[in-house]
Amino acid sequence: MDVVVIGAGQAGLSAAFHLRRAGLEPDRDFVVLDHSPHAGGAWQFRWPSLTYGKVHGMYALPGMELTGADPARPSSEVIGAYFDTYERTFDLRVHRPVDVTAVRDGDDGDGGGGDGDGDGDGDGGGGGRLLVETSEGVYAARALINATGTWDRPFWPRYQGQETFRGRQLHTSGYPGPEEFAGKRVIVVGGGASGTQHLMEIAEVAAETTWVTRREPVFREGPFGEAEGRAAVALVEERVRLGLPPQSVVSVTGLPLNDAIREARASGVLDRLPMFDRITPTGVAWEDGRTVDADVILWATGFRAAIDHLTPLRLREPGGGIRVEGTRAVRDERVHLVGYGPSASTIGANRAGRAAVTDIRRLLTRETAAAATT
Repeated sequence: MDVVVIGAGQAGLSAAFHLRRAGLEPDRDFVVLDHSPHAGGAWQFRWPSLTYGKVHGMYALPGMELTGADPARPSSEVIGAYFDTYERTFDLRVHRPVDVTAVRDGDDGDGGGGDGDGDGDGDGGGGGRLLVETSEGVYAARALINATGTWDRPFWPRYQGQETFRGRQLHTSGYPGPEEFAGKRVIVVGGGASGTQHLMEIAEVAAETTWVTRREPVFREGPFGEAEGRAAVALVEERVRLGLPPQSVVSVTGLPLNDAIREARASGVLDRLPMFDRITPTGVAWEDGRTVDADVILWATGFRAAIDHLTPLRLREPGGGIRVEGTRAVRDERVHLVGYGPSASTIGANRAGRAAVTDIRRLLTRETAAAATT
């Protein structure tokens, strides 16, 4: 197997499209592995109240537009169906559900063997290949495109007394929609887009809502053009270049001031409190003596990159992140990360998929030429 693609969200499907376009055949030259049960990437897990009309900047996959979508339909259904049609249209043959447990360097001699067809019955030789250990066997690949995103790694901050809270705690990843919070006192933690969306929905049915953020929220007024977009991506890209864990692109763009946000600010729903100091059995407390009682704490505190399966390759820098140039991991040119750091947006994922395939084609051509001369 020449290339293994891990993940079939926007980034993974974009990479698979460009592999196909480059003349590589699925299940012969490359394979796409996805641990989710259905097509749709992380979108299939979004809460029902996130309709397609509320999605910010969904960019079409390469080669096929998303047209005629009902803005009132849940985004999970719209984008899930779109991804499913895309996979079938371009015959990408995604394997699912498949769990990837580890990726090892075949030359290290610690990863078992594989013949690249996923059945784990190879001769055990690494041969300069990456050994991708999965629930359907071991793939021996010449290159890897990692497109695992962040949805599987929700970030839960830890605060003193958190285990004593007698109410309910949940994360954005498990947000069910506003109905379950009717008549409840709810604290929403987090100043990003998800946090504000949750808060505005919940405020319509809850007995009381409180918004808490670590930093003062930044509301962006006016157009967000190409120059502003490049500047935001550059900030995220710099962290990745330094080997630090990436921030999301959204975290450096601020919150767009639309009509719904303006109305929520005017009504007091978006009156923000600074981060509390501890959690009590009945709510939260600050060092200055202020307290807020609550039935629910909703952590809209973001996600981290799902890259633990790459640990055996020792790609991380001292700062905790993986340093990349373009999409290529600096410590191993066979490994490309798409949908990571600056490419963690729908348009960025498309570009990253194309860039990764371009680099991998050069690598494969170089290796083939070198083998022919030996």
